[in-house]
Amino acid sequence: MDMLRSILFFASAGLCEIGGGYLVWMWLKQDKPVGYGVAGMLFLVLYGFVPTLQTANFGRVYAAYGGAFVLLSLLWGWIIDKVVPDKFDILGSLICVLGVLIIMFPRK
Repeated sequence: MDMLRSILFFASAGLCEIGGGYLVWMWLKQDKPVGYGVAGMLFLVLYGFVPTLQTANFGRVYAAYGGAFVLLSLLWGWIIDKVVPDKFDILGSLICVLGVLIIMFPRK
């Protein structure tokens, strides 16, 4: 249950950070209305709070988030921007996810 809860926090934080950054990107790079930027900034602020819901220490949580965000960013690009990950993207993200599992979960 703790692992599932932690994974849900990783996914929530990823959606806030990547989604927020994407909205700001669209505002500044694709000339979308300022509301995109404001919404993106609100998601980025929310992202600042989500990791505090994890039970591990700050350094461990943020190190693991780095690995999780590699995978989530590639998934975002594939689903939203229709950029299909290549074999190196897939291999790299699997290595990162393995790092996340090693950092966060085998402590018992």
